[in-house]
Amino acid sequence: MARAGGITNSVNVGIAVQADWENREFVSHISLNVRRLFDFLVQFEATTKSKLASLNEKLDTLERRLELLEVQVGTASANPSLFAT
Repeated sequence: MARAGGITNSVNVGIAVQADWENREFVSHISLNVRRLFDFLVQFEATTKSKLASLNEKLDTLERRLELLEVQVGTASANPSLFAT
């Protein structure tokens, strides 16, 4: 009987080791995926900041052009004789 108990304990230890291995593997996969997600988010942030900065520069340029056109239209409206032929 003592021998049967030893086998049972060995089986239980083997099952516990297998379960522990599976848990560690699961945690490892989760950790890897969290790291990949973090890396993606860091890259996404950098790319987004760069694209937004570029768009902001283009918008600033367009705003300056619009202000210039508004001044030119205002000048033309105030002095129509400048454009008479």
